[in-house]
Amino acid sequence: MARRALLAFLALPGIVAIAVPAWMAAGALRAGGRVYPVGLPLLLTGFALLVWCAREFHVAGKGTLAPWSPPRHLVTTGLYRFSRNPMYVAVTLMLSGWALAFASWTIAIYAGFVMGAFQLRVVYGEERWLARTHGAAWDEYRARVPRWLV
Repeated sequence: MARRALLAFLALPGIVAIAVPAWMAAGALRAGGRVYPVGLPLLLTGFALLVWCAREFHVAGKGTLAPWSPPRHLVTTGLYRFSRNPMYVAVTLMLSGWALAFASWTIAIYAGFVMGAFQLRVVYGEERWLARTHGAAWDEYRARVPRWLV
């Protein structure tokens, strides 16, 4: 199970929130850009929150963040007490940190597209699956906890 969780982490947020923006940041540096420390706290905070959320999926949910091995139990602990989607919030923080740290409009635009994809995936995919899978427990959780932060 731990191997599947690590693989899922590397395959999904590892690519979206680390590999792609790092590649874009490298391009910005090659074009004469520089690193602005103001973005680093967001990037590091987002990463720490992402790891925490992935851990909750593994420990409390008995699954991974991957659609091919989702949690078997509805995760409502940790950061999931404050947001139904803290993993996506964490990735958004990371992407914002990358954009600020490298003063990159390319990364900022990428972040906007990723955020739009998150909204579509959550509303039209995940929430429907959670309702079918967890029934009343999902309804109670959804009524109590906001989708994002508010």
